[in-house]
Amino acid sequence: MLDASTHAFDRLPNAVGVGYKPQHFRDILADPAPVEWLEIHAENYMGDGGRPLAQLRHLSERFAISVHGVGLSIGGEGPLDTEHLARLKHLVGWLNPASFSEHLAWSTHDSGFLNDLLPLPYTEATLARVAAHIDQVQDTVGRRMLLENPSTYLAFDESEMSEIEFLDDITRRTGCGLLLDVNNVFVSATNQNTDPVSYIEAFPIQKVGEIHLGGHDEDEDETGAPLLIDSHGREVVDPVWTLYAHTIARGGPRPTLIEWDNDVPDWQALAAEARRAADTLAPALV
Repeated sequence: MLDASTHAFDRLPNAVGVGYKPQHFRDILADPAPVEWLEIHAENYMGDGGRPLAQLRHLSERFAISVHGVGLSIGGEGPLDTEHLARLKHLVGWLNPASFSEHLAWSTHDSGFLNDLLPLPYTEATLARVAAHIDQVQDTVGRRMLLENPSTYLAFDESEMSEIEFLDDITRRTGCGLLLDVNNVFVSATNQNTDPVSYIEAFPIQKVGEIHLGGHDEDEDETGAPLLIDSHGREVVDPVWTLYAHTIARGGPRPTLIEWDNDVPDWQALAAEARRAADTLAPALV
């Protein structure tokens, strides 16, 4: 196991990373440019050994690693799964990643696990529950967490505040940071007929520790209106690139991840997406 006290990375660089996929292992080692860091899904590395952990240990000696959780169900009504949290603590303990993040969503009900990240009503009761869960995670894992804005397909009538107000209040109550998924902003704004630029303008950008960019699928609802699905299965579309450029112009450079989790392309295609992000980021680094 790695000795956390000698780990070379304590934060993500203001550069471009990609979601790591094992089929890209040799390509990344041979020619990673322009990628400077990698992100993993925590749940894929909670085992006791084998090739996945061996590869991850090797990569962590060369690249900063971000751990992105998808299974904690931070917004769930029930208590957090303490066994899952213990596995997460073990992973973060030996890997000592440069960043750790989770979603503002829920994916559990009673003893069942749903393979979706589902949205929440933005109420005081939800705020208190999510804050308590984040406090528990941060206390257990022993480090600050970043919370990601969700992609949404509807709004709740019972919501008492906006999503941005909710996220900002969460950071004040818990000390957590934010992960700004620009594609999620565009997806949610399209689905709910709101302005994504206004969302970025109002977002507490100073609390953002990481940005995500990914692809989405296009569909229509029963009325024929556009319906976007956050699929992570294709390239980033031009309007999201434009929104990302606006985000960087407003808030300055941030570690930026290309997410491509489904229908994963070859390394050359993924590196091309990373290169476009690096080109957008470069002027802000001068």
